[in-house]
Order: sequence, then C-alpha cells, then structure tokens
Amino acid sequence: MLRGINVGGNRRVPMAELRALLTGSGYEDVATYVQSGNIVLSADVATTELESSVSALISERFGFDVPVVGRTASELADVLALDPLGEVVTDPKRYQVSFLAAPVADEVRARLQVAVAEPEQLAFAGREIYAWHPDGVARSKLWNALAGTGLGVVSTARNWRTVTTLGQMASSTSG
Repeated sequence: MLRGINVGGNRRVPMAELRALLTGSGYEDVATYVQSGNIVLSADVATTELESSVSALISERFGFDVPVVGRTASELADVLALDPLGEVVTDPKRYQVSFLAAPVADEVRARLQVAVAEPEQLAFAGREIYAWHPDGVARSKLWNALAGTGLGVVSTARNWRTVTTLGQMASSTSG
C-alpha cells in the first residue's frame, strides 16, 4: 500500500503505469485497486525488501518518494479476522485500518486515545490501528492524528471495504 499518492492532484501515479513498472521489474500477478495506491502482487522476497524495492522503483520512475507499507496475504487475512470493532461498525467506509511499519510507542497510543471523541472508537493490534468514525473524518481529531506524521512510524490507512477487497485479491493471488 502506497501512502499519499493521487490525493488532490499531487504525486500522481497512474495505476496502469505502476502495474507495467512492477511487471517489467519481475513481479508477478500485479494488480491494483482504485487510484490510491493499493497493489497486490506475487514476490519471493521479504516484505521489507519488497517495500524498499517498490519505493525505489516509484521514486526512479515518477520522481518523488513514496512510503510503502506491505502485508502478506496471510497478514491481511489476520487483519480481517480480528476485526475488533466489527460489532459496532455500521458503515465500512467509515471504518479505517491504519497499517504501520512498526507498532506505535505507548505515548503515541495515549495521545490517540485522548483524541477519540464519542461515538468514535479505537483499537490497537500489533502493526494495525482500527478506528471507527461514525460521523466521518472531516472534523475528527482522531483521524487528523492518525493521518498525520505524528505516529512516529510510516503508516497508511484504508477503509474496511478496501481492506476487504485487498484481502480477497491477495487470497486469490496466493492460493
């Protein structure tokens, strides 16, 4: 998953060009989902190596740095199976999962907990943060804290519908 591309006309990465770039670099089963930098592919390398490689390819081809956060098909399946806020969620577009390069520090967790405004909810699970924004993200202090750079680790968020679709795509690619 790429962070911060194709938002407001900035840092444009056409998905067809990205698929061609990755396929031409030896990756297999390359597929993308919507324009926000969701990639599913097959590779026989460690996730950290894949993240670095994809980031370098994008930088070389498009001329700007893009943080990349990867998960295996199995890890995505675990994210979907855990679903710690599923009992309260009524709209998958307002249920976000932030994918992190590493777990956040305890002080960051505490700061995020303070940003939760009822009826929002928040749950931490390893390298993921689940957040329910029933009133949307436009005025959410929690969303602003999650979407900014204050987490201390590289992160990117996706709504539950996108996470579900990526999980399905990864499952069909891996098996």
